[in-house]
Amino acid sequence: MSCCALQITGLIFGGVGMVGTLAATVMPQWRVSAFIEGNIVVFETIWEGLWMDCISQLGIRLQCKFYDSLLALSLSLEVFRALMCIAMGLSIIAFLMGIAGVKYTHRTKEDPQSVSVFMLAAGISFLLTGVLVLIPVSWTGGSIIRDFYDPNVPVPLKRELGAALYVGWVSSALLITAGTMYCSFWCLADTSQKSSYPSPSHH
Repeated sequence: MSCCALQITGLIFGGVGMVGTLAATVMPQWRVSAFIEGNIVVFETIWEGLWMDCISQLGIRLQCKFYDSLLALSLSLEVFRALMCIAMGLSIIAFLMGIAGVKYTHRTKEDPQSVSVFMLAAGISFLLTGVLVLIPVSWTGGSIIRDFYDPNVPVPLKRELGAALYVGWVSSALLITAGTMYCSFWCLADTSQKSSYPSPSHH
């Protein structure tokens, strides 16, 4: 019963982490304009994301523009795009494998090895997805904090942490937790499978 609860909980965490990964990838609020010192333009907020820039005026009017050219993007932004896209695809695959593992666990007990393979594959995929999300989110957050306290960076260019980064951090934590739970279940299933075999008798 505890193993079933572990599977369902891991699947829920993985599903929420998957949705959060999709949201963090498409959200434009990775970098948000900072209102400090003389830069008090409270009626206009600048958002910078992986795919577009947006200007929010008084929270009512929102204008967004996709980046014009891939060649004009920085190398770090291109890498972050690739990592988040890979993370999106991998999170969906991990979630589907988690569903398959739960389904086969409840429907059949004849082939525990295949169930263990599903659980292990889902756990590793969730862990990899969490790491892939954590890299661009943490890197971006670190660069924002570094530039914020750098006196050489002009005030209008300073940014604050956007909502997408917090979504990414939470999603990464949920994905890593889900992966850990599935790998733990695989270890439990593998141990119980080995213990079910009769030990060879010694003459």
